[in-house]
Amino acid sequence: MRRREFTRLVGGAIVLAVSDISFAVAQDRVRRIGALITTPLAKAVLEKVLGERGWTLGRNLLIDYRITGGETERSRQGARELLAANPDVIFATTNTSMAALQAEGSRVPTVFAMVSDPVGMHYVASFARPGGNVTGFTPFEPTLGGKWISLLKEVAPDLVRVGVIYNPEPGNNSAAFRHSIDEVAKRTGIASIETPERDVAGIEELIFSFREKPNSGLIFLPDAVTAVQKDRMVAIVTECRLPAVYSLRLFCDAGGLISYGPDLKKCTLAPPHTSIEYYEARSLPRCPYRLRQSLS
Repeated sequence: MRRREFTRLVGGAIVLAVSDISFAVAQDRVRRIGALITTPLAKAVLEKVLGERGWTLGRNLLIDYRITGGETERSRQGARELLAANPDVIFATTNTSMAALQAEGSRVPTVFAMVSDPVGMHYVASFARPGGNVTGFTPFEPTLGGKWISLLKEVAPDLVRVGVIYNPEPGNNSAAFRHSIDEVAKRTGIASIETPERDVAGIEELIFSFREKPNSGLIFLPDAVTAVQKDRMVAIVTECRLPAVYSLRLFCDAGGLISYGPDLKKCTLAPPHTSIEYYEARSLPRCPYRLRQSLS
């Protein structure tokens, strides 16, 4: 029985994964999943859903976790370690994790979640026919960029300068949203758009630099590092007294001004008809990845 036959992974905004194979098949042999995830929050849901489908840790399933915090180097190290363990399948969350696996030349079947622009980032060939050994789930649509800048302009009508916040290190997903951001910016009188430089340290440097620039505002793109550090990010933005629009509600839960993006509570465990199915090797290139959104 091939490694890909045992997996049917359920899509989610934070967690995507699990098998929907019969209990009899689940007894076949111990299977190994490598999970390259941003925070420990994914563990409980992943294990719960797997358990409901007959996969029990220590009996017929092993899961090797690497928690990255969204950091580039930790993601690369985690990717190397997981690949060395030769798992049956890898579950990866965020672009940072996928970029790390791609950099390591992974050929292990992989399902992703919380990834922006998988086609543009060359993780898959297309929506309908991803090809290769990768498929997955994305809750983000590139045209959201234009919506974010429109909302920011509504909140701050005199806005002329925008900082687009994300981790600028390799694997970032900014290109997916810049076209719609730039398009709306031109129509609404935005004179300049600035982005972080070099590495994660450039994020805070950019935010603090806007404190001295009148009529400025910020857009936080979907990003693992800023999401993990949401409390710190919101605190800095508040200190600088800058209007900001966030791509995830979790920033508003931490005190942020406004968000527009996927409702993670509604997307966390997709129902069966929105499942990502992982087929045997000959079918995998035809297994479509999905766009699932519930915006708020």
